[in-house]
Amino acid sequence: MPKVSEDQLAARRSHILAGARRCFAEFGYDGATVRRLEEVTGMSRGAIFHHFKDKDGLFLALAHEDATRMADVVAEEGLVQVMRDMLETPEDFDWLGTRLEIARRLRTDPEFRKSWSLRSAELTEATAARLTRQKSAGRLRDDVPTEVLIGYLDLVMDGLVARIASGHAGDNLQSVLDLVEETVRRSR
Repeated sequence: MPKVSEDQLAARRSHILAGARRCFAEFGYDGATVRRLEEVTGMSRGAIFHHFKDKDGLFLALAHEDATRMADVVAEEGLVQVMRDMLETPEDFDWLGTRLEIARRLRTDPEFRKSWSLRSAELTEATAARLTRQKSAGRLRDDVPTEVLIGYLDLVMDGLVARIASGHAGDNLQSVLDLVEETVRRSR
């Protein structure tokens, strides 16, 4: 039997993630059955779950991939830029429409909540570091604790994701994000 190289394994894993992203976007978490995942990826259940422990593991790998990508943007340009990217290229974030299902599972499934927290910590840490740097540079309000600013921006992002997922990403959302930026900046 021929040995599969690390590059081939990585390519298969990426292929599975791309297919799973489309499947979760189209059918939601619960609707993305193993059979649908097999159809979308063109791979067997064994091939899929060779790379991921289970469906949760696959879903959390997507969350981690996105959190890492977003954390890179946050580190350089801030969380509001991530939200602007969501508006400009919603197709890159369409699987996030499953956020309502995620919220339900976070509330009802302690094991999922623990795994999700581990995966999303990178984005939260990047946001906190960026806000701390911006505060130190005198660009952000200093009358609001950083934790409150993080909570505020997370709340705005959740609302934005819900708007995009429901198909209501109107033209004024860029202006809303301008307002959000103004509310966290230091007054001159």
